Amino acid sequence: MFSVRVVSVINYKGGVGKTTLTANVGAELAFRGKKVLLIDLDPQASLTFSLVRPEYWQQNLEAEKTIKKWYESFDSSSPLSLSSLMTRAPHIKDYPNGGVLRFIPSHLGLINVDLELATELGGASLKQSKINYLRVHRRLAEGLKEEALSEFDVILIDCPPNFNVVTKNAIVASDSVLIPAKADYLSTLGIDHLQRSLRELVADYNEYAQLESGEDNAEFIDPQTLGVVFTMIQFYGGQPIAALRPYIRQIAALGVPVFDSLLREAKTLFAGSPSGGLPLVLRAGKTPTEKQLVKELEDLVSEFLLKLGK
Repeated sequence: MFSVRVVSVINYKGGVGKTTLTANVGAELAFRGKKVLLIDLDPQASLTFSLVRPEYWQQNLEAEKTIKKWYESFDSSSPLSLSSLMTRAPHIKDYPNGGVLRFIPSHLGLINVDLELATELGGASLKQSKINYLRVHRRLAEGLKEEALSEFDVILIDCPPNFNVVTKNAIVASDSVLIPAKADYLSTLGIDHLQRSLRELVADYNEYAQLESGEDNAEFIDPQTLGVVFTMIQFYGGQPIAALRPYIRQIAALGVPVFDSLLREAKTLFAGSPSGGLPLVLRAGKTPTEKQLVKELEDLVSEFLLKLGK
């Protein structure tokens, strides 16, 4: 077992296969014997509903077992533990090689939690504002220090398509950032903007951390961009079509790492969240496109592990 690695999956632009990527990478890692925890921080709850049906969520999870409930519990004298919210995906078994997959569900009301967190950032003085900034942004990072979570090898956080306070919680808690993207103009523009936002967050956070604790005791953050994963690629002759190649080169020119593994276009798989509770990578592909996509996902996970240094 290796020490837990926390990876946020994020892109400003929706519709790039973020949730499908998170679910399939997590499932394949579990199949390979890793202990994996998925955290759904997106109020759309697409990751959650890709693993359980809405009626199951309503009956068993909505009231007491979501990340929204965890954030809200800080208003009480007894905050919940993250481990108390862990749920097993009904259609994904534990594997004899030790692989497991658990997830922490999201809630459609999580957007209100973000607004409430934003109100906690102020203070009567500049010093108090900085203390509040660190306390709010560290909340998830502190939660992940729980002993019960140290058994996991990889924690994947499915972030909302924005850079709000909840997303910043994920970044502060993360070792790495994974960016799914389409090879088009808007995605290219969004990745450049995302990189600037990441740098600004790290600089602000570390400045406040140093002021709070001093140079020697500050808990600095340094999340690394693991890479951009291009999804929904159209191929011709085994290569991305000519119209897509300039966008792939543009991202590399920005100095952002790019995965060699590319995922082909499959609209029924990437347009929305997967259904049936079983990610594609754990199913036998029925069509040639599905079979090829499964192979590409497997190659991607191998590259993912190499980039993690594991």
